[in-house]
Amino acid sequence: MLLEKINQDFKKALSEKDELKVSTLRMLKTAIHNLEIELRPKKKELTDELILEVINREIKRRKEAIEAYEKGNRLDLAEKEKKELEILSLYLPEQLSDDKIREIVRAKIAELGASSPQDFGKVMGVVTKETKGKAEGSKVAAIVKEELNKLKV
Repeated sequence: MLLEKINQDFKKALSEKDELKVSTLRMLKTAIHNLEIELRPKKKELTDELILEVINREIKRRKEAIEAYEKGNRLDLAEKEKKELEILSLYLPEQLSDDKIREIVRAKIAELGASSPQDFGKVMGVVTKETKGKAEGSKVAAIVKEELNKLKV
C-alpha cells in the first residue's frame, strides 16, 4: 500500500537526516491523516486512490507556489518548492505520454459521438475518469479541446 511506502521512506529519511525529505513527507503524512479523520464519520476506508488525490493536491500547491515565488523573484523559495515537488512526484504512478492521452481522447470522442467543441464537458468527464492520477488535468483538457476543435473543420 502507498501509505506503507510513504511511512518507510519517512523513517529512512529520518535516519539519513534528510531534512527536506523529512519535512515534505511529514507534511504529506499530516495531509493524509487529516483525510483519514475526515473519512471516519462517513465510515469510509483510506485507499491508495484517495492518497493519490492528496499527493496530486499537494503537487498542485507546489506548482502554484513555484510560480508565485518566481514572479516575486524569490528563487531560493521556488527552488525549495521544486525539490519538494520532486519528492512528491516519486509517489505518483507513471504519467501517461501526450500520445497516449490523445489516443484515449480520440477513442472517447468516437465512443460518445462527440462532434463539436460544445461536447467538451461530456468528453472531459469520461476522459478524466480514465486518466485520473496518471495525467495532469490541465494537459488532458488542452488535448480534449484540441481534438474537438479539429472536428469542427
